[in-house]
Amino acid sequence: MPSPFLLRRVYKPLLFVGCALPFAWLVWRAFGIGGASLGADPVAELLHQLGLRGLQLLLLTLLITPLRQVLHQPWLIVFRRMLGLFAFFYVLMHFLTWLVLDQGLDWSRLLPEIAKRPYITLGVLGLLLLIPLAVTSTNGMMRRLGRRWQKLHRLVYVIAVLGVWHFYWQVKKDVREPLVYCAILAVLLGWRVWHNRMKVSRSQPTPRRVEQPTLKF
Repeated sequence: MPSPFLLRRVYKPLLFVGCALPFAWLVWRAFGIGGASLGADPVAELLHQLGLRGLQLLLLTLLITPLRQVLHQPWLIVFRRMLGLFAFFYVLMHFLTWLVLDQGLDWSRLLPEIAKRPYITLGVLGLLLLIPLAVTSTNGMMRRLGRRWQKLHRLVYVIAVLGVWHFYWQVKKDVREPLVYCAILAVLLGWRVWHNRMKVSRSQPTPRRVEQPTLKF
């Protein structure tokens, strides 16, 4: 296990920079710095990139548990909170881009648009479920909620399914990319099911062998 100094002063800052760089690059392109641009449809590009980064970080959050189990490195759990909060950040920016730049804060058509397009409904539902997870991500909330905290944060599985589903329904023609994310999510969830079953089977006592009586003549 790395020292607390390395975790706090090196690994976590590097992870923070790695998570923030895609957003910084989008801002760079949005302002056309150095000739960079978001292409012919900048709003659509912003929506796609922000949503994709949010989904990727959400799946990386789910990857932490299998990684620490396979590699026997329990300290990896310290990265999960930051990944989860950045996932929430990108999903929130994805929603705000749609709300402000795409819909123009036109509240009169907002609800009909959500109701008319099922993939938007799934996306909004996923964001709403992410909010309590972000709010309760602090150590203080973990202590306050106790066992309820773990039950609440299992919502991340539902949110991940909604995110992949949202992406799949949003794509109109080429669904290969959403299917890749669907396969990754299936592996991550399947690992948890398999690992939990193995854990339960190992915890069950081995039935004692009953010695058969020997018949003597």
